Amino acid sequence: MNDARPAGVSDGRVELRTLAVRDFRNLRQLDLTLPPEGLAVVGENGHGKTNLLEAIYYLQLFRSARGARNQDVVRFGERVFRVAATLEIAGRPRAVSIGYDRQLKRKKVVVDDVEVPRLSDALGALPSVLFSPRDVEMVNGAPAERRRFLDVVLALTSRRYLGALQLYRASLARRNAALRDIARAGRGDAAAAAAWEPALARHGAVLWTERQAWVERWAPEYALLCAAIGERVPASLRYATQLTPSGSVEEALLAALEARRPVDLRRGLTHAGPHRDDLDLRLGGRDLRLFGSAGQQRTAALALRALEARTLRDAVGSSPLLLLDDPFAELDARRAARILALLADGGLGQTVLVVPRADDIPPALTRLARFEITDGVLYTPGEIQATSHDGSEKGSHHVEDPEHGSASERPVSDEADGDDDDSEELEDAHPDGRDFDDTSGDHGNAVGSIDGSLAAAGGATEGLSS
Repeated sequence: MNDARPAGVSDGRVELRTLAVRDFRNLRQLDLTLPPEGLAVVGENGHGKTNLLEAIYYLQLFRSARGARNQDVVRFGERVFRVAATLEIAGRPRAVSIGYDRQLKRKKVVVDDVEVPRLSDALGALPSVLFSPRDVEMVNGAPAERRRFLDVVLALTSRRYLGALQLYRASLARRNAALRDIARAGRGDAAAAAAWEPALARHGAVLWTERQAWVERWAPEYALLCAAIGERVPASLRYATQLTPSGSVEEALLAALEARRPVDLRRGLTHAGPHRDDLDLRLGGRDLRLFGSAGQQRTAALALRALEARTLRDAVGSSPLLLLDDPFAELDARRAARILALLADGGLGQTVLVVPRADDIPPALTRLARFEITDGVLYTPGEIQATSHDGSEKGSHHVEDPEHGSASERPVSDEADGDDDDSEELEDAHPDGRDFDDTSGDHGNAVGSIDGSLAAAGGATEGLSS
């Protein structure tokens, strides 16, 4: 992350060089060296093409982009998943790896051969943007979907925002716990809840200010993107908030929390603060969530992802890796071409595209090296062969690029991140905050136990154990 880099400055691009995956969903063993421009993967639904993108994106947020719990992405019958990669950011080499032990519920991340003590220290290690069919939920879904978008984009590009998000969530959880205790008892000391309000106001002011600034910075470009993609009426992006500060944002938040405290005490929830705000997306002055067509909502979602890519590019100084999960399925060829042209503005990053049929590859991306995926195994087109490493189960095809040589197998490992239950008791809690925090505590022999389980896995993890 680099908060000081001037907007619009780009020194190059992010290039994923090698990828090694073990026991991630249906990807049993995959060793891949990517061509500089990227690749296109063709495969029927259910064979693992989206899993491949999910595995790569794990090295950005260190959790599932599809909302799955860590233990649920470990391949059936296995204990540990591992993902490792080498990459370059504007010519600077980096190695990053993650492993997760389902039995111990422990995760460990290594960046450039150094284990990171906190996941937040490695957040954004592989700068990338994932375009997915689920993105339309950012437009037609609940406000939590749009808050999540803002939180992820800003946490990846601003250390200040990430720190405030962690502390805000912790204070919010404690205030809500106090409110629930009082509501269940039917009486209690309101001071127990009020004690957390100064912290909520202080950290919430950072979230509110940076969200507002991001929207003001990118709202004009959002309108231009939607028009360039093909919308005929004006599109608008606005930060929707109950707070209207005339002076200090922190003081305004503190006053709002105090004013809503009687309602909060009755309902056991905090009703004032940035965790209740939203992104207001409109087309021709009408709410896209309620009145937009499927195509219009898809256009808005693609525009938001394009803004995410540009925000990352400005912060990192390089065009991020583009992960495209059949993003143009519901769009005509002309709109798809326009979107790719917009993404290329300022430099198109390395691209990994997955589609169900070869005909779905846009003309602008037909230059990408092409592979097929069946049952979690990659093949070159028409190939009916796979490499088996232990003689008992079909292994993944090893794709090699002549310029870069064979795939590098870097150490992968597992960070202890405490309880892995990612469920949230409250609708208003940010879904990704848990992995931003360091809640590991003392886990004693966790790393040694994980390494032991990897060694026991034999050939499937050979060369990857720490």
